[in-house]
Amino acid sequence: MLMSAEEYRESLRSLSPRVYVGGDLVASVADEPRLEPGINAVGLTYDFARVPDYAKAMVTTGLSGAPTNRFLAINRSREDLLDKLEAVRLTCQYGGCTQRYLTHDAFNGLWEATWRITQRTGSESHERLKAYIAHAQANDLAIGIAMTDGKGDRSKRPSEQAEPLSYVHVRERRADGIVIAGVKAIVTGGPYMHEFLVLPCRRMREEDRDFAVACAVPIDAAGVTVVSRPAGRPGNAAAKFSAKFAQSVAVVHFDDVFVPWDRVFIDGETEEAHLMTTNYASHHRHSCIGARAGFGDLLIGAGAMMMEANGLELDRISHLKDKMVELIKITEGFYACGVAASTFGEEDAAGNFRPEQIYSNIGKLLLANQIYDMHRLAHEVSGGLIVGLPSPEEDHNPATAPMIDALLRGRPDVPYAHRANVARFIEDLTASETGGWYSVISLHGGGSPEAMKMEILRNYPLQDRKDLVQSLLDRGALDLGKGPSRDKQPGRCCDKGCTE
Repeated sequence: MLMSAEEYRESLRSLSPRVYVGGDLVASVADEPRLEPGINAVGLTYDFARVPDYAKAMVTTGLSGAPTNRFLAINRSREDLLDKLEAVRLTCQYGGCTQRYLTHDAFNGLWEATWRITQRTGSESHERLKAYIAHAQANDLAIGIAMTDGKGDRSKRPSEQAEPLSYVHVRERRADGIVIAGVKAIVTGGPYMHEFLVLPCRRMREEDRDFAVACAVPIDAAGVTVVSRPAGRPGNAAAKFSAKFAQSVAVVHFDDVFVPWDRVFIDGETEEAHLMTTNYASHHRHSCIGARAGFGDLLIGAGAMMMEANGLELDRISHLKDKMVELIKITEGFYACGVAASTFGEEDAAGNFRPEQIYSNIGKLLLANQIYDMHRLAHEVSGGLIVGLPSPEEDHNPATAPMIDALLRGRPDVPYAHRANVARFIEDLTASETGGWYSVISLHGGGSPEAMKMEILRNYPLQDRKDLVQSLLDRGALDLGKGPSRDKQPGRCCDKGCTE
């Protein structure tokens, strides 16, 4: 089933979650104005899947053989990785962050881990996951990823916390399921999801095994409370983007929530839980590349429009040309890492294709650091008017509107209203509360830059590079392949080293 955005919105009305926004208990998530931009953004993932021109990127074959949304699919080829990357960029060009691709990353991150649990223990872990994915595909669900814990004292492991509820963990195991308790922070799209997929956020040791849990929970299950910020800046006339499309980020409290065994995928298997977090990180950083490329497309387009409205021609002003090329280079540069990660994608033992880890991490590290350069370049090509305009209310003030309309134009043939709209669009994306939010989420989403550096070093073939240089020192490029190379260093070929 492929729902429309309106059908998705209507499906939210059938749920009764406990959601707080701005201190208020929300009566109906689907009808809450402060959540409207987030629901609109997720809605794009539904409507775009029904557009024939987008079908290759947005739709694939599900586990049952029926069509399914790309963001609920398991990757079976490198082409699937490329299509997912394109689907993320496409939807984020219009919605900024369409959120639902995190479900894809979690499903694919869990696939090999649960397969290995089943292979090692003979449990039903992998079959449970397959059944749940099939359920999600058949019902076209929006699933929030509850991965990042509150974490408490960062110097201590989960089992060492003075407040154990700072991490979600298994409090009780029963014949019919488990009981979980704790808090998850930074849950993307939390208020307007159908269900949550709870995942561990870090490597667990044996003493942390109760915290190594992955399971699925309906948003309106007993004991679940969602505390969320509004999505974007709804109702703000100056928010030319985030009043329409944005996302909420929520804290989710699990207060002794019962989960039946058929919804439990990892329970105490610490090594496989670590494999899941590593695989999820590769998939999610790959998705983040597509998402921020879509954001970069918005800045490139708006910057070019602002220059035109200011009366400036790109080909005639070299410093503006250089800045636009730099903005394009940044955006397409980290996106190229996403393409490379797809092209060199790796098939795991369970038949899942994951993006190549080095390119995924490099691409995400580039965008994490360069998001600030993207904002700066958009500011430089646009000028200070993007934060200097009078408020939108003055556009309709009889005492000020005629003067503003006549004197704050750029090019004579470009109306002030157009110039103002573009300026406020750029302000919204780069110099407002929303702009700051995009900076932080780009920096830390999918893990901190330090985590990516660790993964790059862990996976990069440094020894191969050292061996390459050593082979050239020993023989030279033209002599390679003419017999075993000999390293004259002591300890490499013998205790004393070679003298010949």
